Amino acid sequence: MSRHPSYGKSGKGAKKRNVLKRFERIDVLKKLGKWKDGENKKVTGLPKTPAQ
Repeated sequence: MSRHPSYGKSGKGAKKRNVLKRFERIDVLKKLGKWKDGENKKVTGLPKTPAQ
């Protein structure tokens, strides 16, 4: 059975995502100096981060 052409080639999946995962957002906040490891433990309500 062959793959449907809408799946595309494997090289196409390397484009940049516009949504960061939580740990990626925390890394960005650490670089900006807005995240302190001991204090910030909230799961929700993370501030928005600039696109990279």
